[in-house]
Amino acid sequence: MGFKLDTLDIGIIIGYFLLILFIAYKVVRKNKSAKEASFKNSEDYFLGGRDLSWFVIGASLFASNIGSEHMVGLAGQGASGDFVAAQFEILAALILLILGWLFVPFYLKSGVFTMPEFLELRYNPAARGYLSWVSIIAYVLTKISVTIAAGGIVFTALLGIDFWTGAILIVLITGAYTVLGGLKAVVYTDLIQMFILVGGSLALTFYGLDHVGGMDGLAQKTEASYLSLWRPLSDPEFPWTGILFGAPILGVWYWCTDQFIVQRVLAAKDLENARKGTIFAGYLKMLPLFIFVLPGVIAYALSTGPDAIISFPMIDGKEQYDAALPVLVMQLLPSGLKGLVIAGLLAALMSSLSSVFNSCSSLFTIDIYKKYDPHCSEKKLVVVGQLATVVLVVLGLAWIPMLNIIEGGLFQKLQSIQAYIAPPIAAVFLLGLFMKRINSAGAMSALITGAVIGVIRLILELNKSSLDAHGVLHFVADINFLHFALILFVLCSMILISVSLMTKSDENPNLHLVTYAPSSLGYKRVNAFLTAGLLILVAVIWIVFR
Repeated sequence: MGFKLDTLDIGIIIGYFLLILFIAYKVVRKNKSAKEASFKNSEDYFLGGRDLSWFVIGASLFASNIGSEHMVGLAGQGASGDFVAAQFEILAALILLILGWLFVPFYLKSGVFTMPEFLELRYNPAARGYLSWVSIIAYVLTKISVTIAAGGIVFTALLGIDFWTGAILIVLITGAYTVLGGLKAVVYTDLIQMFILVGGSLALTFYGLDHVGGMDGLAQKTEASYLSLWRPLSDPEFPWTGILFGAPILGVWYWCTDQFIVQRVLAAKDLENARKGTIFAGYLKMLPLFIFVLPGVIAYALSTGPDAIISFPMIDGKEQYDAALPVLVMQLLPSGLKGLVIAGLLAALMSSLSSVFNSCSSLFTIDIYKKYDPHCSEKKLVVVGQLATVVLVVLGLAWIPMLNIIEGGLFQKLQSIQAYIAPPIAAVFLLGLFMKRINSAGAMSALITGAVIGVIRLILELNKSSLDAHGVLHFVADINFLHFALILFVLCSMILISVSLMTKSDENPNLHLVTYAPSSLGYKRVNAFLTAGLLILVAVIWIVFR
């Protein structure tokens, strides 16, 4: 059953949809000339004409990353005592600095449209094909279908609308402006959605803190672990060694090499705007600790003791902490704020969905179709990209019923394969920038070996209960996933370097575009000061919530 929303809440939600549609309409109109109803070229459609400013880039990086399931999941982990989950958001800020200072100069200098295209410049077409297909399949089977399903759940749980009606509605609205407006429509709607998302979430945090007696009252009503970002080495889920050394490897893959994220900086008007955009996004990534995880802790605090004012739903006698965010909204917020938070949830959902539609269509069009038809016109590339988005919408909807057939825990494990393929991709990108001697033979060896090992680890993990508890296979399956990511990264790096040294160097005329030189990175004092400020902020948060 959905919330009992009054006229003010409904008005805010309707106003949100009208605002997004208006912004998308204005962008689409601006993209079209007076005489023709199409984009000038593929660069206009897929990269917004490469003229985005730093503020739009930073806001879009943040908004596209935060999905409805992201908000609900982080609040649930806060309520269950896993405050340490916020570390992934804090570490993302540091990885965004690596994206801006290290990777962006090479991406912009090479002039590529996609990350697989960059891999081809650095290595060979096989590396490009590998990353293209791995990314597209992962997007369709996980990001697109899960995000659409989350949209249906949001509509059902919060608004009382049928699941399929909600899912199809959100897809039609998001898909329409993504198809018609390209990346520019995506990033400018992201900009508006960022304000709505942050505004609604901040309102929830402040209202919750007021009820619990501020941070002092929250600390008194919870155990120390509920506000701690650090876990001991023996912790089975988030040991501090995994957080500091394993998580950044996954972060480099996601924030620095995934088309879903990097497409925004590829569309920057220049290096200065691209870099400043990543720094701005780094500051924004400090917010989830306070606007998603902390409300989860507040929900837990308000549900305990004799003066409890909220309660979690129960299934099989267990409290469902993943319901922390909707519980807070439903049982705590007054009229008006409910509508604002629901609008924020919808904003998170739509920004993630539009981003993955655009990124996936870019990969298919530039890395697959254009290789098949290299002489096709710019206009045809745009049409193919638009059709690819429509197909992705249909495939995403078609895959949703499988979420009900596949066991819930199993589907979560299927998504974890992304974490296991991340280390070889991170190694090939990162080491490839600094070691000119690394060649395509080493890259393909590392990518394929890493993927095979990742699949084996996934199979072992799924069947861990049937393995000999004292055997080697059980030991491998039982390694913490963050530690495993670190081990796999080191192994793939060794394969990458050793195979490269044992084989002939590539005759690559593009090597100067995609490898480090002392003058490659560029430097402006204001960015250095902003970066130092972000590093200090991270250190302060780590100390305060130690």
